[in-house]
Amino acid sequence: MESFAEYILNENNYFKKIEIAYYLHKKANTFFDKSVICKAELARMFIETMSLDVDENLIITACLLYASKKINCTTDLEKIKFYAKDGAEYLSEFGFNERFCRICEGVNRYSGLEPREPESDILELVDNLGALLLNGEEKASQGIKNAMELLLNENLKDVQNQYINEFKEFIYKEEGVMINASN
Repeated sequence: MESFAEYILNENNYFKKIEIAYYLHKKANTFFDKSVICKAELARMFIETMSLDVDENLIITACLLYASKKINCTTDLEKIKFYAKDGAEYLSEFGFNERFCRICEGVNRYSGLEPREPESDILELVDNLGALLLNGEEKASQGIKNAMELLLNENLKDVQNQYINEFKEFIYKEEGVMINASN
C-alpha cells in the first residue's frame, strides 16, 4: 500500500497536488490557507523562470506541507519558532524520508540544522517574501519593493542563502523592481 508521502510526491499535476494538501488539511487539521498556495506558486514561478536545477516537484510538495503544524496564534513565540521542526516530525509519520523532512524543517533557521539542504533556501525565500506580501491578522501587506528590501536588509540580513541573488534577479524579471541590499 502506498504511503501518503508516495501518493503526493508521485502526483505531478500541480493543481491536484494542491488539492491533496487541502484534503489533508480537512482530514488531519493541518495548516492550510491562501499563504500556502501563494508560497507554492511563488516557488514554482521562481524555479521555472530562473531555470533552477532543482527537483521542482519536491520543492512544491514541501511548500504545500512544511507549515503543517503552524498555528494561527502569533503570541506563542516558542510555537512560532518550532512549527517547522514539529511539522517535519509530523511529516515523517506520513512516510516522508529524512531529507524531505530536513528540507521542510529548514524553512527557518530556529532548529539550527547544519548543513542546510539547498531546497530549504528556496523555502526560506518564498516563506519570508510570501509573509511580507500577504495581509495578516496583525499586519498589512507590503508592496513588492518594500517587501524585498525588508527581506534582504532585515529578515535575511547576514544569512547565507545560496539562491538569494537568483531570487533578486527573479523579482527584477517578474516585477521590474531593482533591490539594493545593505549586506
